[in-house]
Amino acid sequence: MTGTLFSFGHGYSAQAVSRLLKPQGWRICGTTRDPAQTPTIRASGADPLIWPGQTPDFDGVTHLLISTSPNADGDPVLAVLQDEITARAAQFEWVGYLSTTAVYGDHQGGWVDEATPPAPTADRGRWRVQAEQQWMDIPNLPAHAFRLAGIYGPGRGPFSKLKRAGMRRIIKPGQVFSRIHVADIAQVLAASMAAPNPGAIYNVCDDEPVPPQDVIAYAAELQGLPLPPAVPFDEADLTPMARSFYNENKRVKNDRIKEELGVRLLYPDYRVGLEALMKEG
Repeated sequence: MTGTLFSFGHGYSAQAVSRLLKPQGWRICGTTRDPAQTPTIRASGADPLIWPGQTPDFDGVTHLLISTSPNADGDPVLAVLQDEITARAAQFEWVGYLSTTAVYGDHQGGWVDEATPPAPTADRGRWRVQAEQQWMDIPNLPAHAFRLAGIYGPGRGPFSKLKRAGMRRIIKPGQVFSRIHVADIAQVLAASMAAPNPGAIYNVCDDEPVPPQDVIAYAAELQGLPLPPAVPFDEADLTPMARSFYNENKRVKNDRIKEELGVRLLYPDYRVGLEALMKEG
């Protein structure tokens, strides 16, 4: 299967998608606000478009991917282009909205799946719920939502954090996070494009939610570095954003991407993922 993908907010995850699709013969256009990012977008296999600024051309586009961050006013793409996208809804074979597992809020370490009602506790989660619904509400638009866990991969993750001065392990008893390797995000989206199911919501995470300090410790072990000092959460000097992540504690199920899309995760847990990143250098 090939097509033409228009990608709004062509950043880290979307670039992984284009690197997967481009060799298959796809035509891809990706937007950025920053002209300095255009070489990176080209390197991923996409034609860059400065947006807002230049005008998106949807002629011939078969697939839309939306990675832009919403705000209190909703989704920034629909704020400008909703009328045109609505008018062209039947043109698109697949639309993917990249959301976040923050929409589930806090479940005190309990499991959530796609049937769990959203109950966000932070603005970033509330805005994502609103934006998901905006896309789902467009008549005849084959929209899908992908709720992503914490993303890591080449150039992003604990290895880069370990290089920072003053790196610590924040300890909050019972706290776990789910995560996902960027290559697995790409394969989930490609699998959905091959089998569209308009209205579907998918959790995109690996098989093993774990305490964040375990990931840091394993990364340090792989690199032969000293274990960063442990600091109790209540004593940690965290930004309000970082602290808000620790206010939500849940384990996210990923059965649907496996059962409906036939995905076999390349990196089913953080150990496999970190070991692969070490080998890749």
